[in-house]
Amino acid sequence: MKNTEHRLGVSEVNLVVRHLKLDTKSVGGIQDALSEIDKLYGLDAVSFDEKSQVLNLAYDASRLCLDGIEDVLAKYGIEVGHDWWTHFKEGYYKFVDQNIKDNSEHEPWSCHKSPPRNRRK
Repeated sequence: MKNTEHRLGVSEVNLVVRHLKLDTKSVGGIQDALSEIDKLYGLDAVSFDEKSQVLNLAYDASRLCLDGIEDVLAKYGIEVGHDWWTHFKEGYYKFVDQNIKDNSEHEPWSCHKSPPRNRRK
């Protein structure tokens, strides 16, 4: 395992990388949106490839979710692509993000731990 530095609020265990194609008609204010997304707590990296119109994200899914990022994009009039593959990936990403968040808040339980006993003497 590598020893890499991450931003404040980003844990290596919950780090996810996402790639979303954006609607080509609505990427006018992308630089302003990127600068606001870059300030979100739990975000590790954000970039936009103009040639392929793909938004690349790396964030801690226990602290940040795709819905929050899409809210910032919507504020600037930017939409996620409407093709079936992007829609499918977006749904999968949201499912996994919610699963990571739920598991990070769950108290671990072990089946190897002996049950508490009531000892009477």
